[in-house]
Amino acid sequence: MPPSLRSFASTDRFLAEIAAPSSIRPGYVLIGDEIFLYDRCRRAVLSTLIAADARDFSLHDLDLSETSIFEALDRAQTPSLMAPFQVFFLRNTKVLYGRGSKKEEFAAIDAYFRSPNPQALLIFVADHIRIPTDLRRMDYQDKERYERLRETLGDWCGIVELARVDENDAVRWITDTADSRGVRFDPDAARELADSLGADMMLIASEFEKLLLYAGARGTEEVAKNRVTLGDVETMVLAAKQRSLYELTDAISLRDRPRALALLHGLLNASDGGEDAAIGHLYMLARTFRQMLVIVEKNVRDSRAIWQALWQGFRMPPFAAEDLIRQARRYKSRRDLTRALRLIARADLELRSSPVSKVLVLERLVLDLCAEPKAAFYDSSLQFAMEL
Repeated sequence: MPPSLRSFASTDRFLAEIAAPSSIRPGYVLIGDEIFLYDRCRRAVLSTLIAADARDFSLHDLDLSETSIFEALDRAQTPSLMAPFQVFFLRNTKVLYGRGSKKEEFAAIDAYFRSPNPQALLIFVADHIRIPTDLRRMDYQDKERYERLRETLGDWCGIVELARVDENDAVRWITDTADSRGVRFDPDAARELADSLGADMMLIASEFEKLLLYAGARGTEEVAKNRVTLGDVETMVLAAKQRSLYELTDAISLRDRPRALALLHGLLNASDGGEDAAIGHLYMLARTFRQMLVIVEKNVRDSRAIWQALWQGFRMPPFAAEDLIRQARRYKSRRDLTRALRLIARADLELRSSPVSKVLVLERLVLDLCAEPKAAFYDSSLQFAMEL
């Protein structure tokens, strides 16, 4: 990992400390909900401090909502006959900061760290705190929790911030990691991958592996083997396809007909199924307008509230949240959005009735969606539009 990546600096320091026996501390606090960085720290601990054949005796994953801190500290203080070194991952650290003063608990922690077991390492996991890329935008409640952790555990433990990864650092990670594995990742492809996944490093890492496998197995006259292009990302990564869809709904919400038609044709040309992918695009349009309808009905104003308004399985990718809120607010009323859903339902009926040209059906739909609504009408045969 290149040391110049600012988003990885805290975990880089942690990895450097645990690699040197003289610099390792008796405890650490992993603060933040960035799963990719947490996984990076955990894998480094396992590979550096624990022998593979002794893992059953050396590694302990404890949940402080099920195991008291007193028991966890007692186990850490007791040398193991089966393992020369023990690591304790203590999850649900937020339990220590619940109701009550917790004086006895923190007194026990203080007593342990005054004379810690040199053959044990305690790692407190504080993933109930979200640390944004820009610390100035940190939620006030998260900031208070963070400061309390530093005040209570910071004297004894190293603080490791697992903050959200900056988008530019995510792009660098993609290109540098690909280079280290003998694959060229085009800069515009890396940017598209990071943008389309909202710099979510777990998703990026997963899609990155798929793209590397795809590039390694492919070799044509047009595209060299072991090279990932922008076209590969747009073809293989679902979120990249969804980006174009949100650009289409953005043009529709602005009543920009020329741009909307151009984006529609771009979507169809980029689809593996071409014109036959029309039903899939229609489904995604219906889903997006339903999301906007919920946003309007629940008066969602920011991306944090959107995750409460939209249920699991009905949420958009992180990168699209702010865009979709902005698009939804361009519609004057709930009636405008239900009208759009009825128009989509009508197009769905036409597509399923074997029309002469599916492209013409979609073009007419986009033009109708861009048009200013006329007098309200109701057609009971299109009631199922809300179910799309």
